Amino acid sequence: MAHPKRKISKTRRDKRRTHYKASVPQIATCPTTGEAHLYHRAHWHEGKLYYRGQVLIDNSVEEENIA
Repeated sequence: MAHPKRKISKTRRDKRRTHYKASVPQIATCPTTGEAHLYHRAHWHEGKLYYRGQVLIDNSVEEENIA
């Protein structure tokens, strides 16, 4: 195994680690429902799955037919 020849100082180590940052996820607002969601992700709202303002899956209709 490789071993370092010299001890790396705390300052040098910390300078290398400055680039690792936690990023805040971007939040979008659906134009149809006004619901906040992550960009490029489908989201559920009142039994319907929305993506880009359009309904993909409508579970509210299926639940009415079953009951």
